[in-house]
Amino acid sequence: MNPIDPFLRRTLIAYFSMEIALRPEMHTYAGGLGVLAGDTARSAADLELPMVFVSLVSRAGYVRQEIDAGGRQLALPNPWVPEQFTAPLDAMVAVSIEGREVWIRPWLFPLTCPLGHCIPVLLLDTDLDQNSPDDRQITDHLYGGDQAYRLKQEIVLGIGGARMLQALGFNIHTYHLNEGHAALLTLHLLRYFREPAEDVEPGESPYDHALVREHCIFTTHTPVEAAFDKFPYPLVERLLDDYIEISEIKRFAGEDDLNMTRLALHLSGRVNGVSERHAETTNRLFPGYHVRAITNGVHAPTWTHPSFARLYQTHFPHWAHEPEVLTRADQLSDESIWNAHQEAKRDLLTRIKDSSGILMRPDVPLIGFARRMTQYKRPDLLLSDLARIGAIARQRPFQVVFAGIAHPRDGWGQSLIESINHHSRQIANATPIVFLPNYDIRVAASLVSGVDVWLNTPQPPLEASGTSGMKAALNGVLNLSVLDGWWLEAHIEGVTGWAIGEGSETADKHAEDADDLYHKLEQTVLPLYYDDRARWTWMMKQAISKIGSYFNSTRMMRRYATEAYIR
Repeated sequence: MNPIDPFLRRTLIAYFSMEIALRPEMHTYAGGLGVLAGDTARSAADLELPMVFVSLVSRAGYVRQEIDAGGRQLALPNPWVPEQFTAPLDAMVAVSIEGREVWIRPWLFPLTCPLGHCIPVLLLDTDLDQNSPDDRQITDHLYGGDQAYRLKQEIVLGIGGARMLQALGFNIHTYHLNEGHAALLTLHLLRYFREPAEDVEPGESPYDHALVREHCIFTTHTPVEAAFDKFPYPLVERLLDDYIEISEIKRFAGEDDLNMTRLALHLSGRVNGVSERHAETTNRLFPGYHVRAITNGVHAPTWTHPSFARLYQTHFPHWAHEPEVLTRADQLSDESIWNAHQEAKRDLLTRIKDSSGILMRPDVPLIGFARRMTQYKRPDLLLSDLARIGAIARQRPFQVVFAGIAHPRDGWGQSLIESINHHSRQIANATPIVFLPNYDIRVAASLVSGVDVWLNTPQPPLEASGTSGMKAALNGVLNLSVLDGWWLEAHIEGVTGWAIGEGSETADKHAEDADDLYHKLEQTVLPLYYDDRARWTWMMKQAISKIGSYFNSTRMMRRYATEAYIR
């Protein structure tokens, strides 16, 4: 039997994402977008949603990060072997790029949840004998290459992915575009629903835009215009040839460049932001569109440390499938919560020692910061005033662990990593600071469960949502975060965690936010940890019951199913 056959009859929804985190050994993701896609797939399997997921195979991966003696990032190749985890399907489709046929083959990864439900994930691959050497590499490097390479990848994902689903026999009703990378899928649908020439009145468009919108949902993650994927039209004409008239594309994607976000916005019947604030920001960026909000969530069983999973399973046997029962976590004993956390912390301290040789103490509060290293995330905010950090640490000792990868072409991000490592050496006598290399989902799971405080310091309103703090809360870790993204919805001061600043969107608030961060650490967070363990543990339970029970991908996917997929 064809391995795809069991999925064909029931699958109605296709989810397209440039990256997806399925297993640590499968290097098909770079960061938060891919991790979200993986959690989305896991919850879709849990809920038996009739979905198929489409992404790229990314044989060469994204980046394997090492840190050299000077504290600088080394971005090394990070290949993986699809044959070890996926099965090739007996199907190929071709897309036209620069006037030649580029062939695509899918690899199948059947994602099975603990309840036994399974959904298909298709990873598209152009490394085929039928293709030229250059075309064989199109699906190799995630977010690699120049603009032409990126546009070729997005042709393969959007147009090739839609054709592949048809070739395999899927009858898709709804296409969910996770960010703008797959927006060329809408051009495929425009051609598919094109009216015959004899039925078109003179001066009318042969393309049924309304019908395309009925079939497309778009989730946007980027809150600034400058960060959207854009391609100059001469490049688009060269690569897409006469696939669809450039004048038609310009109607939807912009006159100056092909803006993938604008294309998806114009040709999707529903547009979602990933937090309430992000939806408001997107509505300001694109007036005239109705951008709704379905706040992101995380897959609770995936991100919960085994010590907490055992505790939840004992008291709430259905917690993994129904995370909302974690609202009762505030009834758990202080001792059980603290013991579970200490087990997770010991595991993280072991990882830190094995990676860095630095022995951190289990009885000293540990602050964690880990995410993509780029300027707007402000990972260096904590290190703005080393003298003040030293003074605070001498009164109330604390430890810090950083992790995160900078894109190889992000000079700011790479300099931030070097700066963090430089500052950690400068202040080593006052407080230990460690940068863990090669941040991936294994390291992330260890960090979000093992630290005591999760730090997040983005420049508002640039944090569209953020999900790392949600993962931390599932493990009783308290958030100390700037009021942006999801934290605006989850923050209850002194209950679920603490706020840094007032969430102002003014760009010159760096010094004020740093001052508030130091003040919170010195006057509130560290004294509470050392002097009032009962209150600290009470807050841990509040974080689990109020955040873990709601900010999960089970709730997120139920909302997508009822509000977006069923229309």
